[in-house]
Amino acid sequence: FSKEEALGQPMVAQFVSQDYSKEVAEVLDLALEGQDSSNFEFPLWTKEGDMRRLLLNATTRRGADGMITGVIGVGQDITELRAVMQQSQTVADDLSRLIETANAPIFGLDVRGCVNEWNRKVAVISGFTREEVFGRAFVSEFIVPEHRDRVKEAVDKALGGEVVGNFELLLYSRSGEKHDILLNATPRCGSDGKVLGVVGVGQDIT
Repeated sequence: FSKEEALGQPMVAQFVSQDYSKEVAEVLDLALEGQDSSNFEFPLWTKEGDMRRLLLNATTRRGADGMITGVIGVGQDITELRAVMQQSQTVADDLSRLIETANAPIFGLDVRGCVNEWNRKVAVISGFTREEVFGRAFVSEFIVPEHRDRVKEAVDKALGGEVVGNFELLLYSRSGEKHDILLNATPRCGSDGKVLGVVGVGQDIT
């Protein structure tokens, strides 16, 4: 819409979807009462019928005498950002499902060496559920004593950014059984490259 087409039109009724009209109207009403609103997200319809997502700051507009004369809205079009975030979330969800259903024991550790990921296969092998192991120290609680130093060394290497491949360890089960696992330990990094933990992908070779 051009400036000429939009001037004089009711903002909420003409340009905001019905699902959000009440919320947007409330934000504008608050600004007309002197209360600013920031980082309010809402959809705005284009002339072609497309929807754009805006992040809005609504500020009270005053005259020289201090009287409220209207509202100034400063917005940012975050449509593409939202689309990228949605795609990233979809990929993350797909990876989570892949990890959970994989026919291989997969676990994750944080920078302290405590469990923060535990898939279905490793739960079956160990006899411990995901809920039972979360936050517990992997090496000291699930590795046989004679292997703890070696496993801790491998975990520390991965936390230092090094990939450790084909590393053999013994994993305790709830019933006291020992499972021989051939493991690859990989650093888990954030978007800034900082190591956040370790992902272990194994194979039961018992």
